[in-house]
Amino acid sequence: MRLHGKTALITGAARGIGLAFAQAYVAEGARVAIADIDIVRAQAAAAEIGVSAVAVQMDVSDQASIDAGVAEAIATLGQIDILINNAAIFSAAPIVDITTADFQRVFDINVAGTLFTMQAVAKHMIERGIKGRIINMASQAGRRGESLVAVYCASKAAVISLTQSAGLNLIQHGINVNAIAPGVVDGEHWDGVDAFFAKYEGKAPGQKKKEVGAAVPFGRMGTADDLTGMAVFLASDDAAYIVAQTYNVDGGNWMS
Repeated sequence: MRLHGKTALITGAARGIGLAFAQAYVAEGARVAIADIDIVRAQAAAAEIGVSAVAVQMDVSDQASIDAGVAEAIATLGQIDILINNAAIFSAAPIVDITTADFQRVFDINVAGTLFTMQAVAKHMIERGIKGRIINMASQAGRRGESLVAVYCASKAAVISLTQSAGLNLIQHGINVNAIAPGVVDGEHWDGVDAFFAKYEGKAPGQKKKEVGAAVPFGRMGTADDLTGMAVFLASDDAAYIVAQTYNVDGGNWMS
């Protein structure tokens, strides 16, 4: 019960990693707002978790939607003690095939969505005097470039940088900002990732997924549940002296 009495807003939480975080937080005593662009799926996820979860519609690429979603979460939960910026999209293409529309969409969601959701929640925390926790979802892709993943890699590198700057700025208000950098995480999103590589590398469906899993030093791809321990830790009092850090949770894929 390390999060007993705490409230959390988690974006992109109707499925996958975000849903696993919501479930783990409730198990630790928190109440959670499951924010997602797909409100029907968010409502189903909240109903599955139970009375400690509520659904909030939020499109993190739209400022009005961010403001409305944060306001609804506050009205429903009373306040927000913890924010996880989890909503993100993936994109892949050779440099010569990247479009301005694709670049803009990835950065609108992965970078601007993270920044301006963090901003909205930080304002609330400062106004209420809440010694809050903000956790941004980065990626091992933000630690290095990848031949076919330039835009996504750049967006996650930006998340790491935002975490550092926001962490240094907000700790003066008692708000800890840190990030988690997963490696390759299995889930339904990997069908789309695998399809990108099948298209651009000429691989058979499922081949890329098998290759990246075999390359992880731990011996397999990660799962959403592999990330929940770090998410709980960074939200807890045990992490009170940790500021502006990004933690790799990737089975040994990247060392920094």
